[in-house]
Amino acid sequence: MGVSGSHQPVERRPLPLALSLGDPAGIGPELIAEAWFQRRSLGLTPFAVVGGATVLQAAARSRGLDVPIIAVESVAAVDAALFDRGLPVCSSRDGTYTPGRPDLAGAQLALHSLTEACRAVRAGEAAALVTLPVAKSQLAQAGFGHPGQTEFLAQQCGVSERDAVMMLAGPSLRAVPLTVHCPLAEVAQRLTVELILHKARIVGQALRDDFGIDRPRLALAGLNPHAGEDGRMGTEEIRVIAPAIAALREEGIDATGPHPGDALFTRRARETYDVALAMYHDQALIPLKALDFDEGVNVTLGLPIVRTSPDHGTAFAIAGEGIADPGATFAALRMASDCAARRARRRV
Repeated sequence: MGVSGSHQPVERRPLPLALSLGDPAGIGPELIAEAWFQRRSLGLTPFAVVGGATVLQAAARSRGLDVPIIAVESVAAVDAALFDRGLPVCSSRDGTYTPGRPDLAGAQLALHSLTEACRAVRAGEAAALVTLPVAKSQLAQAGFGHPGQTEFLAQQCGVSERDAVMMLAGPSLRAVPLTVHCPLAEVAQRLTVELILHKARIVGQALRDDFGIDRPRLALAGLNPHAGEDGRMGTEEIRVIAPAIAALREEGIDATGPHPGDALFTRRARETYDVALAMYHDQALIPLKALDFDEGVNVTLGLPIVRTSPDHGTAFAIAGEGIADPGATFAALRMASDCAARRARRRV
């Protein structure tokens, strides 16, 4: 007979991850199927996909995989036992598997999947969001008016686009482009002290909360060759980047630079920092993809939810051929699970 008023601690079942399908004509569905098929050897956290049951089953067959589909009412219904029996799919929205041949119906399915997967995480039904690749040109035809999934997710989460920071992460490097989807000719005018400070603060906080780095080291690249060489090759380092670094250091943030972009990503240099802040898109993505292409993860910092994505595109040219490398998808799943767990621990 129990003692009246005594309470035993209740263990909460870990929440699964929510996955968006990506463009059904791309490699996303087959990589999801591969991840489920290798779930045991990889030790993956349970996950559920929003929509596309027929697409997923056909994509699995394209890789010679036997992947049973289990329909679930919500992502929250997924536990380890159910996940072990089959790939959970919630939402009855479906489509036709036409690898390499994207169309409007597929884009509409991808947008529905992305929207509902994000909603599930925001509603507390899932621990984190993992998004598979979409084709922005196809999404535009479906009424998608954002530069990419990052900006869309910021809106869905009630966050300003400027607060959603893209970080590319792999085993060898973490890199953040401070300007992203804009012409190279516009980069210099977009760079301001305030922009650098704002994004660097978000990066530093995210590395503490989601990556468990108590005192993150930020290395900032220069914009010009040789980091401007004291103004002889450009003055942005003197006028903008160096003052921002000084202000960050006054705030107690371990920031260094401006470092010449051609030397910042060498093996020895990478040992001296936890994240590189690049001045423009390719300055960050070229070294990340050169070093970690098959394990690179796109992480959105600054959101109230954890979101990761494999750092590659839809790869329509090889979709359905069974040759797409699943490494980045595996890495995105692991990183989403790890970041969500760290964030939850810091809230306790």
